Amino acid sequence: MAATQASTHLTTPGLTTPGLVDAHIHPDKSSWGAPWLSRKPAANLAELIENDRASQFDFNMSVEERVYSLFEQAVANGTLALRAHVDVSPELGTTNVEGVRAAAERLSSFLTVQIVAFPQFGLLTNPGTLDVMAASLDAGADLVGGIDPVGVEGDLHGHLDAIFGVADSKGRDLDIHLHDGGEAGLEAIREIATRTIATGRQGRVTIGHAFALCDESLPSLGQTLDLVAEAGVWIATCGLGADPVPNLALLQERGVRVVAGSDGVRDTWSPFGTASMVDRAHLIAYRTGALTDADLEHVFDLASRAGGELLGVAEIADWAGPESDTRLEFAAENLAQLVVDRPAPLRVIRNGKEFIRE
Repeated sequence: MAATQASTHLTTPGLTTPGLVDAHIHPDKSSWGAPWLSRKPAANLAELIENDRASQFDFNMSVEERVYSLFEQAVANGTLALRAHVDVSPELGTTNVEGVRAAAERLSSFLTVQIVAFPQFGLLTNPGTLDVMAASLDAGADLVGGIDPVGVEGDLHGHLDAIFGVADSKGRDLDIHLHDGGEAGLEAIREIATRTIATGRQGRVTIGHAFALCDESLPSLGQTLDLVAEAGVWIATCGLGADPVPNLALLQERGVRVVAGSDGVRDTWSPFGTASMVDRAHLIAYRTGALTDADLEHVFDLASRAGGELLGVAEIADWAGPESDTRLEFAAENLAQLVVDRPAPLRVIRNGKEFIRE
């Protein structure tokens, strides 16, 4: 386990920054700390989900131990807050949520963890999941999740009725996976934004991936971006492999709030991921063609201050500067070089305590 101690010795780092935030991660799927996991081929989302379902019970390590190993690595890399999407289903019950919450408690001095109850295997199409989702909100989950209302569930309004209904009954915010592209994807995004406004949830709903927003040829893109901005809906992007990435400058110009996440880290979907949001900022910057210092600094902001705002972590969102008792220290000249070179932090300090990994 990680030991903590008051920060007493002095260093002279080249760069001091706010803490990092992973705004979209699936820790319960991770094989971090376990033996190498060979992945099965998958040609589409449905096959990835089915491979994941088949692998859920194959791990020799418990959810808590794998997640703790991953979280410890994330903190060592400067992540001080994260939003964890955790699978719930009749097959799994609330086990994964309980395991992730237990791992989070072991690092609570350094890591703020929000858990999203995520219906990876379907909600309407997997009977009983809605009840488990509701139960998970009493077992350690914080937010209500969702999964492609059209592409996975085949019922845009039915799926959104269900998850907004649970959110209403439990008084929770929502974070919805949306891989659907094209005009159908934009329609789903507009419907989520419309419901966000209608229920008074401005700033309290997030859409993960939102691949439809990445296609600038779609006729209704501008209209959709304006509605997303009006609703204060957050967009979480991860810069994954061959998946589309948004035009960050366009979203910023339209007033759309964006955060960064790592999605899967060495999980059943992909062998990639390092539990470093500096690495993730690098990948997003590379994928979006960042060239100038301002571009690179903007991507770092998505992985730090913006994520702190989304998760409500004031010491990151409203960082007090290099003298803050919550900070990261790096051997880098500036933020642009940090994003390009991707060093690990020299020191990770939260509330005056330095993280020391045993």
